[in-house]
Amino acid sequence: MPIHFFRIALVLGLLQAIGPFAIDMYLPALPSIGASLGASAGAVQASLMAFFISLGLGQMVYGPASDMLGRKPPLYFGLLLFAVGSVGCALAPDIHSLVVWRFIQGLGACAGMVVPRAVVRDLHTGPEAARLMALLTLVFSVSPILAPLFGSFLIEWSSWRAVFWAVTVAALLAIVLLATSLEETRSAEQRQGSSLRGAMAGYALLLRDGHFIGLVLIGGFGISSFFAYLANSSFVLIDHYGLTPRQYSYAFAANAASFIGMSQLTGRLVNRFGMLPLVRASVVGYAGFMLLALALNLAGLDQLWLMLGLLFVGFGFLGLVLPTSSVLALDEHGAIAGTASALMGTLQFMTGAAVMAAVGLFVDGTARPMLGGIAGAALITLLLTFKTLGRSAQPTGH
Repeated sequence: MPIHFFRIALVLGLLQAIGPFAIDMYLPALPSIGASLGASAGAVQASLMAFFISLGLGQMVYGPASDMLGRKPPLYFGLLLFAVGSVGCALAPDIHSLVVWRFIQGLGACAGMVVPRAVVRDLHTGPEAARLMALLTLVFSVSPILAPLFGSFLIEWSSWRAVFWAVTVAALLAIVLLATSLEETRSAEQRQGSSLRGAMAGYALLLRDGHFIGLVLIGGFGISSFFAYLANSSFVLIDHYGLTPRQYSYAFAANAASFIGMSQLTGRLVNRFGMLPLVRASVVGYAGFMLLALALNLAGLDQLWLMLGLLFVGFGFLGLVLPTSSVLALDEHGAIAGTASALMGTLQFMTGAAVMAAVGLFVDGTARPMLGGIAGAALITLLLTFKTLGRSAQPTGH
């Protein structure tokens, strides 16, 4: 594989990781933020939910903007806004201010979520796109492995506020990387056909495309199960099972490593089995292990090692589902790849925020509500896959 291919994957993956880094680094700090600001667990989780909501809504703007203005200008704006929001979070005097600044931070972060996917579509389709998307996942997924650990060190060394100063520095470094290492992939000629009216027409077209929406929601409910884990795992593992923030970061990293490791097999497995069969089989494995984790917990088996082991395998299967379903969704919409990527991101993150909110209604200090949310999202993913990619579904050329 050429060096240029890896360089593009590295740059896009790092840009895409900025937002998740701001999530994962402060996960070990959630209980201490509550103690520091005198806020309940629900109020602290609201700061995470605010980030996810803005991360979803903002993509509706950045996607069409990247089609009209090119891929790089929206990235510059988003990274600067993210840096401003990060400073606000670091200085927040109370939980309400933190929630507001997290929302602003998310509006900046979503540029890095939507634009790199459009760049992948600019450059490749089919198996090559799946391979590049998997490499992006590799770089991007370093965040959930290293960020909680790095965050726990910062919290022990200083306080939770140091986490936000760190991501401010990361955003500034990303701006330098963008300026020096990424070329514009949408030409002036391609931009001429893009407009706000065209973006609205594009959204209307995509919303009427049942196959596209089905694929987006397969990824959306799949990633929602990971969001439910994000929002609740620190409270469950630290408060319920008694882990330290450092031990929690290791446990969280293990599940992320499973997700990453399996995602890197995507290109090879697509070439051997085909895109559609791979998605179908991966969803079955993912849903099966998540439902088993809930069933054993309901049966009274509340051992930490058992839960983490089943989640490890389940999230591994999910690592095969997300890149392939994204490629399938974007394959037929190359002319409006930015708009399609934006709608995908918005629907997926809003789905994730809804699942997080639903799980939050049932929080009782145990692992059961979290596992219920994960298993519920996995079951919906399975049903959507049967409906959208059943054996009677038309293949998209792969």
